[in-house]
Amino acid sequence: MSESRLREQICLFARSMFERGLTHGSSGNISAVLSDGGLLMTPTDASLGFLDPARLSRFDAHGRFIDGDKPTKEAPLHKALYESRAGSGAVVHLHSTHAVALSMLPGLDPSSVLPPLTPYYVMRVGDTALIPYHRPGDLAVADAIRGLAGRYASVLLANHGPVVAGTSLAAAVNAMEELEETAKLHLLLRGLDPRLLSPDQVADLSRAFGTSAASATHGDHSH
Repeated sequence: MSESRLREQICLFARSMFERGLTHGSSGNISAVLSDGGLLMTPTDASLGFLDPARLSRFDAHGRFIDGDKPTKEAPLHKALYESRAGSGAVVHLHSTHAVALSMLPGLDPSSVLPPLTPYYVMRVGDTALIPYHRPGDLAVADAIRGLAGRYASVLLANHGPVVAGTSLAAAVNAMEELEETAKLHLLLRGLDPRLLSPDQVADLSRAFGTSAASATHGDHSH
């Protein structure tokens, strides 16, 4: 995909998520890999509903800021996910309501914060790890992501929001939306003892779609 097309795609997906209430104000950020190995990233203090393709922040293949508006302070966490997840083409970070609410609940399994409620969560997201609270922009968040050693395409920052990597921009956005919807389902079903996918069903989906199967082996997720 050409750089100009990728710039347009970032802005289109961003506006779509903003208009549907998945992000608000100037929260959230998106990045995507250019054909030369560099990155395009949404700028700091920019609303995802009103981005200008020409003003996106651009980094070279070594992670150095080149031009565009000042990049988001969350740039290090994006770069950490690319470093640890080979083949990632895009990263999306939102403050979506249900995922943030989930991050505040007690008793979460930090290696798998959501139970296997639907096949599409397992297929598109895999498992989601929980990272303890750090101030937004703190380099400790990037260090924590690197500490996961590439095992997760999806992480949830406590009291902050989700970060998801995908092989493409569309894949990252779709996985992020699946994560948010699964968090919503989980909150709706809390205390109702829902029927989960079985470990065998999760393992089958994981083998078929190449996602993490940790939720097949981590026991009770009913919290």
